[in-house]
Amino acid sequence: MHDLSPLTPLGNAEPSMETIGEVTLTEVTDVALASVAARLGREEDTRAALKKVIGADAPETSRHAGSTLRAFWTGPDQWMVEAPLETHEDLAKMLSNEIGAAASITEQTDAWCRFDLVGRDLFRALELLCAADTADWSGGEVQRCSIEHLGCFVLCRDPSTISILGPRSAAGSLHHALVTACHAAF
Repeated sequence: MHDLSPLTPLGNAEPSMETIGEVTLTEVTDVALASVAARLGREEDTRAALKKVIGADAPETSRHAGSTLRAFWTGPDQWMVEAPLETHEDLAKMLSNEIGAAASITEQTDAWCRFDLVGRDLFRALELLCAADTADWSGGEVQRCSIEHLGCFVLCRDPSTISILGPRSAAGSLHHALVTACHAAF
């Protein structure tokens, strides 16, 4: 039997965390992800089921919502659902059971990496990375954008916390871009 140990997207045993100026950049690995895409003609059924699951209306364009289970908008009638990995390792299965045939559900946990930026004036680093206008964000916003040629999602949790999700296979490149922008901005 093999003796395997899980690694973070950056290839470490533990998530990385570093402080640059007054900003903290943290690799987040304790979140389960699953995508939800409404099937043709079942959009309202999917929205109603998603509302029941996250305890809030299905997020509209460029928004995210929920509490323990959160969803963010990824496209027309499409969302990504986040949940604590410790209690929702089988998130895709749970969503499939709750939403049923109204939507296509796909496990996404190991497809994405997530980095959180915590601090003040985070827009100073983000404006060096992407075209998202984040200076006036106050919480609940999400934007799909390109960072260093990588398709990413930028989510504003609150005025001092931004999450950036990118492809796990390019975690090192995304991390390098974030560190470089933070050094330049702070």
